[in-house]
Amino acid sequence: MLFADEFNGTALDTAKWNDKIWYETSNPTKNYAVSNGSLKIWPQRDASGKFFNRTIDTDSKYYQTYGFFEIDAKLPVGKGTWPAFWLFNHIGTRRPEIDIMEAYAGGGPSSGWSDANFHPTAYAATIWIDAGQLGGTKTMVTSDLSAAFHKYALKWEAGMQTFYFDGKAVFSKAVAMPDPMYIMLDLWYGSASGQPDNTTPTGIANSYEVNYVRAWKL
Repeated sequence: MLFADEFNGTALDTAKWNDKIWYETSNPTKNYAVSNGSLKIWPQRDASGKFFNRTIDTDSKYYQTYGFFEIDAKLPVGKGTWPAFWLFNHIGTRRPEIDIMEAYAGGGPSSGWSDANFHPTAYAATIWIDAGQLGGTKTMVTSDLSAAFHKYALKWEAGMQTFYFDGKAVFSKAVAMPDPMYIMLDLWYGSASGQPDNTTPTGIANSYEVNYVRAWKL
């Protein structure tokens, strides 16, 4: 194993992780914690009253090219919520990206992403060779992803990307992605999930909860 965080401590390990994306400053409003063996990121309004994005990533701290990447996670519910697990890099103007899991609980039944209670019932895996250059994507329809923990994983080979859900291969695409990338976990808002509102549950009880992040060499 090349990289692992089991989140067994009481604070985010800042030797491994940042709590913001590179082009933003860290929002001081607390909406994440490491406790009881997991990382938790939850919807929260900041001092201005706005729901704000939270990114936990290894940018400038850990990069990997090829390998097997996995998390064990339970997803939040509610309008606007957009949790993700992905690999990314910003190399000059280039933006290679592999989205291992993106879910959109706020879409409702007509969207195909969630149920009438805005619980996530599908997620997508997507490969971006560069910004705006799609390498492949697939949506996996599932049970309620907020009801239990599930494993989301990627086997990243030189000419092939294979995505796994609870240990089962669900999508493969022959795409070359040769650049080193770093690991990202985030809870953002928008896209197919729409915007959060007063019905979106806030607080730690509605967390994107991650039991571990692990990365192996093939």
